[in-house]
Amino acid sequence: MNVLILTPDRVGSTLLQRLITVYMNFHDFDQPVINLHELSNGLIKYYNPAYHREVLGKPNDRPWGYYQTLESITELLNSTTHYKTSRLAHYHIQNRADTLEQQIPFYNYLNENFFIIQARRRNLLEHALSWCIYNETKKLNVYSHAEKLQVLGDLYQHRITVDPGIMINYIFKYKDYLEWVDRHFVVSSHFEYEQHLPEIEKYILNLGIFKTQPQKISWQDHFNIDFQDWNRCHYLLSDLSGLSKQLPGAEQSLQIEYNGIGAGALQLRSIAQSDIALNLSAADQNFLLQHGANYQTVSGAIQELVDRKTLTTTIPIKLNTLLEKRLLIKNFDECVDVYNQWITDPHSKIRGLGDVYDPETIDFQTQKEIKNWHVMPQLTNTM
Repeated sequence: MNVLILTPDRVGSTLLQRLITVYMNFHDFDQPVINLHELSNGLIKYYNPAYHREVLGKPNDRPWGYYQTLESITELLNSTTHYKTSRLAHYHIQNRADTLEQQIPFYNYLNENFFIIQARRRNLLEHALSWCIYNETKKLNVYSHAEKLQVLGDLYQHRITVDPGIMINYIFKYKDYLEWVDRHFVVSSHFEYEQHLPEIEKYILNLGIFKTQPQKISWQDHFNIDFQDWNRCHYLLSDLSGLSKQLPGAEQSLQIEYNGIGAGALQLRSIAQSDIALNLSAADQNFLLQHGANYQTVSGAIQELVDRKTLTTTIPIKLNTLLEKRLLIKNFDECVDVYNQWITDPHSKIRGLGDVYDPETIDFQTQKEIKNWHVMPQLTNTM
């Protein structure tokens, strides 16, 4: 079964395609399953000794780019029998500037030969801000702890100011993405970032591609560690923010009255990689001690999939939580105000496309997300 994820990017599509590939490799499919990442910016056909056959992959001897026609890409996809997991990003299609006459046969082939997932999200404020942060870092994803340190270290120290007009432009691009999908694709499943990311394993194993499997194999079944626990380790081991020790209840002996996790007096702290563990709360450090060995074992197994070119890269690391974005962006409140004006303006073409965000809603979402990424000890109320 081939799988294609449609994406505007910044909606979890890279994580999703890597994980679908890993889970499919847990199971008994009648062909090898290989991840190709983006379809439109370069594919090659080569002999892979691990699979004893010709397979598709990404080129290593040249930069990825738009040097293949859509017809050539279709011919390559059709030339091998192994299953492909991949994505198609709307902005890549726009950048290629193929004619509609060239696009339609390509889309028809994908509709006929791939299980298609549309990735999307409701929090378009955070989606647009993620793109604005990318404008500073030039990194859509990071795949190692050292890479995250390099990308975000200086940014956390100096912070950034976002142009609200550029932020709004990304929401218009998201609207264009939705219309592109509706016009050209037969979607089999919707991946809703806010709804499905916290239970991504459940979402993946419930996809139709696994319905013929006699038994659905979980991350825990295969690796002896729950995926959410593994992914929390993945994040904590490169948590440069320094927020862990500042969160309420970070130290077990701390006694405070706690009514929410807002920005408050919290500050981002860019710290050296060697000091990360020392800048985590006692609870987060204990969590890493408990799960660290299994985390490393799984990371090694995933690297083996990369080495045999089953995966294009390892699994990406969470870049910034909503709280981190809030502290990273100097004019965050201004961005929220401008976003709300556009989303509620009766004359706006993006009116109602996303939700309105007041401070209470942002605080609630911040609290909910933080609990997914950090261990929150039971707090003592002094009242």
